[in-house]
Amino acid sequence: MTDKTTRERIVEAADLLFYQQGYEQTSFSNVAEAVGITRGNFYYHFKTKDEILDAVIGRRLASTSEMLAGWERKGDGPEDRLLCFVDMLTANRAKIMKYGCPVGTLCTELAKLDHRSRDDANKVFLLFRSWLRKQFELLGKAGQADDLAMHLLTRSQGVATLANAFHNEGFIQKEVAALRDWIKGARPCLS
Repeated sequence: MTDKTTRERIVEAADLLFYQQGYEQTSFSNVAEAVGITRGNFYYHFKTKDEILDAVIGRRLASTSEMLAGWERKGDGPEDRLLCFVDMLTANRAKIMKYGCPVGTLCTELAKLDHRSRDDANKVFLLFRSWLRKQFELLGKAGQADDLAMHLLTRSQGVATLANAFHNEGFIQKEVAALRDWIKGARPCLS
């Protein structure tokens, strides 16, 4: 395995800082300091903050695609794969309580800024939506698959938002248990 390039380290650090501080609040200096490089070296790789944002969005799209592919390999069927999606809330609960959902927070911030990259950031949600729809189709719910995918995506975002607002781990656990029960009921009869 090779060491990460300086560019990869910059994108990784920017991704974390955009999540923890927000895109608008993160400066070139913040990222350069996190990576441990000079501003000159930084500018060699990225000329603008928007270039960094584009790279961060590309990184998030790639990592989400990899995660979904991993769930495809791991899950015994669509129900198991849907449970992997829901369990992401529990697995990331500490970060969610502190910073919210990384996808939701970036999309919301870029929408408020009316930023040109807003639609690109939304593509992560589109990946999830498409993947969730496919799982519901495989459960025999083709006619409702997109509505069910949007319901699950909406509910998970609501859980992340309220968990961040209230910093309540018990809330996440309760909601994840309810979502798991809902998914398990999806196979025989889902309204």
